[in-house]
Amino acid sequence: MSESPLEILLVEDNLNDAELSLYALKKFKIANSIYHARDGEEALSYLFNESLELGSIHHIPRLILLDLKLPKVDGLEVLRKLKSDPRTQAVPVVVLTSSREERDIIESYNLGVNSYIVKPIDFEQFTDAVRSVGFYWLLLNQSPA
Repeated sequence: MSESPLEILLVEDNLNDAELSLYALKKFKIANSIYHARDGEEALSYLFNESLELGSIHHIPRLILLDLKLPKVDGLEVLRKLKSDPRTQAVPVVVLTSSREERDIIESYNLGVNSYIVKPIDFEQFTDAVRSVGFYWLLLNQSPA
């Protein structure tokens, strides 16, 4: 287990987008504990640590920022696993992706995503979007304990 509670799991394979997200979250002091998974397989392994006793959860974040277009295990499959497991189904998941495809939006909501945001291309708009998402889900939103 991490020393401080995990606040955000960032699942992003694009290193530039990951760096911008981390920059925004740290600059505006939105989150202290952030884990960056570079693909869907790493995210699932981090959450559902296979080396632990069967049925145990390794880390439960307060918020998951999830890209859809990921190597190894795509974002929709990660979302499917998260929302179908009673231990993680209440964790807010925000899709932060470049995909504007209607089928991705519909499938994400059908699987239980809490919000779907298309990544802005502009640096300031991107950092503002991440700051706003973090501020809302970590500071304003009331989640079950």
